[in-house]
Amino acid sequence: MKQLQDKVCIVTGAGRGIGRATAIAYGREGAKVVVASRTRATVDEVAKIIRDEGGTALGVTVDVGHKDQVFAMVDRTVQEFGTVDVIVNNAQGFGTEAKPQASTVYVAIEDTNDDELYYTFKTGCMGTLWGMQAVFPHMKEKGGRIINFASGAGMIGNPGNTSYNATKEAIRAISKTAANEWGKYQIIVSIVNPALRTDAFEAWEKARPEYVKTVRESIPLKRLGDPLEDGGPTMVFLASDGNRFMTGMTYHLVGGRYMP
Repeated sequence: MKQLQDKVCIVTGAGRGIGRATAIAYGREGAKVVVASRTRATVDEVAKIIRDEGGTALGVTVDVGHKDQVFAMVDRTVQEFGTVDVIVNNAQGFGTEAKPQASTVYVAIEDTNDDELYYTFKTGCMGTLWGMQAVFPHMKEKGGRIINFASGAGMIGNPGNTSYNATKEAIRAISKTAANEWGKYQIIVSIVNPALRTDAFEAWEKARPEYVKTVRESIPLKRLGDPLEDGGPTMVFLASDGNRFMTGMTYHLVGGRYMP
């Protein structure tokens, strides 16, 4: 029996990076995967990969910065598969709605732009909250797994990263609140802080090469993680029945960079 056999799992931001790797890993473990992202082409690509490997996948386009689209994503999942067992709230926007960016760009706190803060927060914290709210009625009676993404950048307050830091720490706060409120329903809430090589990380490295070099050198394992090979097994475990008695915890998938 595969670890996620017949579990219905939604993964947002599944068109690339960590979301893509998570969706593929879930498909390999027998899940019915809802591949959710803004871009139809990448949604279809990842869903096809899962199907070609013998898995089950449903592609859904969604902009998590819009509440109605997040709830529609969950409604579509339930129409297709009857329930939701797992949601991975991975999607995160950068820049502004008018001018999206591939990753964070250094901006001093005194120069932080309101539009950037609002967009980062809306696509990150609010998108995560809406995803949690949308799946709650379907998990309330039988339990479930919610996996949200924060960042070590927020925990340590990376300079020049006000919007992102605030958003990611807010996600940790609402995740712990949900873990406390929904524990009685056997809903397990997990938070992941990753240091995995993704498109967003590569864009960040191009923008700030010297700083990213120091980040990489500070990792005891001396490398960034691979989203599928290193991240996949952790994401599978957090979604599985094996993860029954840990909730509200932050998991540092960072090669030892943070050891709180």
